[in-house]
Amino acid sequence: MGPDRLEVWGDPISHSLSPALHAAAYRRLGRGWCYGRRRVDEASFPRELASLDASYRGLSLTMPLKGVAHAAAATRDDRAELTGAVNTLLLTGPERRGFNTDVGGIVRALAEEGVTEAERARIVGAGATATSALVALAEMGARDVEVAARRPEAVVPLVALGERLNVVVHAAPLAAGPFGPRDVTIATLPGDAPLDPAVADALAGGEHAGGLLMDVVYGHWPTVLSSAWERAGLRAVSGAGMLLHQAVLQIRVFSTGDVHAPLPDEDDVLAEMRRALVGG
Repeated sequence: MGPDRLEVWGDPISHSLSPALHAAAYRRLGRGWCYGRRRVDEASFPRELASLDASYRGLSLTMPLKGVAHAAAATRDDRAELTGAVNTLLLTGPERRGFNTDVGGIVRALAEEGVTEAERARIVGAGATATSALVALAEMGARDVEVAARRPEAVVPLVALGERLNVVVHAAPLAAGPFGPRDVTIATLPGDAPLDPAVADALAGGEHAGGLLMDVVYGHWPTVLSSAWERAGLRAVSGAGMLLHQAVLQIRVFSTGDVHAPLPDEDDVLAEMRRALVGG
């Protein structure tokens, strides 16, 4: 049967919904794989990784491990190379293979909301998730991306990445505007990050100024930003869709080693995972 153990690692990790999502998928696929969770920080990551035996098929990585997982991978897909972040490690085969499924998760989740193109976009926050958001927006055709951040210097790496992607990236202070119109806004701030409601209202803008909001938070809802979008009469969605779709791509990797190869009856698998997400 081959390796049948998988885990999600991070710190903190008790809140993770990944075990429920993956378990639902493996039941639907008829695979007896076991998917658990383990609290691992950056310092303990090398030791924990070295301790795994041949029964382990792969790992899902969440914060703060995506950078060290990138370093631990012998090969990486294009999205992982661009972002410097690996959230999926495939442990079978002669070498560890790293993937970033967050980028695809964002693209697929936005498409599900009817947003398949976004020439002008905004990212709120300049942390690690902002890098995946920028690559996702570039794949959707974005050519002008504003990054609203508290520290302009934090946007410098995103400007450099934008040059590689042929996207103009510019910093804007995370203050009370004014902000120009955008096709879509992706917020990458942690759920507990403080944000002045007046700044949130400026980002929403009204009259479709901020476009659809995808707030990658899924454990704290509504957020200050989503409430501002509601006041402006605009749509806001949580990061649950991103979580769901990046997990589907992970399962493709764990199943075949090919993130582009659809699962058998993938629509049915996705439906089972969605039910598990709502239940979780």
